Amino acid sequence: MAADTRPPLRFGIGELAGSLGDFGTILPLSLALAATGALAIGPVLLFLGIWFIITGYYYRYPVPVEPMKAIAVIAVAAGMTGGEIAAAGLILGVIFFLFGFTNFLEYIEHYIPVSVVRGIQLGLALILIRTATGYVLPDPGFFLLGVSIIIAGFLVAYRFRIPDLSAIAVIIVAVAAGIFIYGLPPLTTLSFSLIEIPSVSDMIIALQVLVVPQALLTITNAIFATTLLSRDLFSADIGSKKLSRTIGLMNLTSIPFGGMPMCHGAGGMAGQYRFGARTGGANIYAGIILIGIALLFASTAWIGIISPGFYAALLIFVALELGRHGLKTDSYLVTFLMGILSLVISITVAFFAGLALFYLMKWMKKRTKNDQVGE
Repeated sequence: MAADTRPPLRFGIGELAGSLGDFGTILPLSLALAATGALAIGPVLLFLGIWFIITGYYYRYPVPVEPMKAIAVIAVAAGMTGGEIAAAGLILGVIFFLFGFTNFLEYIEHYIPVSVVRGIQLGLALILIRTATGYVLPDPGFFLLGVSIIIAGFLVAYRFRIPDLSAIAVIIVAVAAGIFIYGLPPLTTLSFSLIEIPSVSDMIIALQVLVVPQALLTITNAIFATTLLSRDLFSADIGSKKLSRTIGLMNLTSIPFGGMPMCHGAGGMAGQYRFGARTGGANIYAGIILIGIALLFASTAWIGIISPGFYAALLIFVALELGRHGLKTDSYLVTFLMGILSLVISITVAFFAGLALFYLMKWMKKRTKNDQVGE
C-alpha cells in the first residue's frame, strides 16, 4: 500500500482565516440564486457545508466547494426554475462521475485554449453585470452603500494584508438594515424534502442552456486549473480524475435534497491560500460555519429582508472577480469576442465561435509562416 503523502489537518488561526477566503463568491451566488425562489437557502448552505467538511478530510488540502458559476449566473439572469437547475446538476453529476473513471479529461486538456476559458469567465462577468443593473434601478442608495463597503474592504485588506471580508460585511449590513426596516424574521428549523423528478422539458432546457457552458467551465477551471494550482501551491498531485469524481458525487447526493449544483474552483483555492489556508482544516472550519448559518437562518424571510441594492453590489463583486480572471488571456480578440457573444446571444454560441476563431487564427499564422519560408 502506498504511503499517505497528504498533510495532517491543522486548525490554527491561519486555517480559520483561510476558511473565509472563498465566502465572497459562495455567499453572494447562493443568496442571489435563493432570492429567485428556485432553491431554498437552507439546503443550499447545508450541503455546501457538508461537502466542505468531506473534501477537507478527503484531500487534506484546501480544495474549495463552490456553486457552479455558469448555472448560478444564467439561472439568476434568466429566472430559471428549480427543476431546470436540478436537471442540469444531475446531468453534470453523472457526466463528471463517469469522467472520473476514464482518460477523457486528459485527452481534451490539450485542445481547449486558455483564451477560450477566459472568454467564458468574461462572458459570465458581463451577464452578471447586466443582471445587477436590474437590482440597482429600484434601490440605488443601498447599492452605493454596498459598493462603498466593498471598496473600503478591499483597500483595508490591501493596506494591512488581512483577509478581504467585504462581501461578508455587506451581507451583515444588509441583514441589519432589513431587520431595522422589516423587523426580525423568525428563526425556523431547517427542513428539506426530495425534489420532484425533473421533467423531460426540464432536461431539454437544462441541456440547451445550462449544461454545455457549465461543463466547459467545470472542466477548465474546476478541474484543470485547480489541479495545476495545487501543484504550484502545495506540490500536490491531486489529479483531475479525483476532482471529477467528487464533483459528480457532491451533485448526485445533494441535489435530490435541495442542494445546488456544486464544483471545485482554482479561484477559491487561491483565495483560501491567500488568507492562510494550508490544509483541509480550513475546509472543515468553512463547513461548520456554513452548516451553522443553514441551521439558524433557514427561513426564506431572511432572504426577503435583504434589499435589492445589496444584491446588486454583491453580484458586481462576483462579476469583477470573474472579469479579473477573464482578462488574464493570451488572445484578447478571442476572449472579448466570446464575452460579447455571451452577453448578446449565449455562452454556448460564444464557446464554439471562440474555439473556431482560435484555430482559424492558428491555421492562418502557420500558413503565413510557411509562405514566408517558401519565399
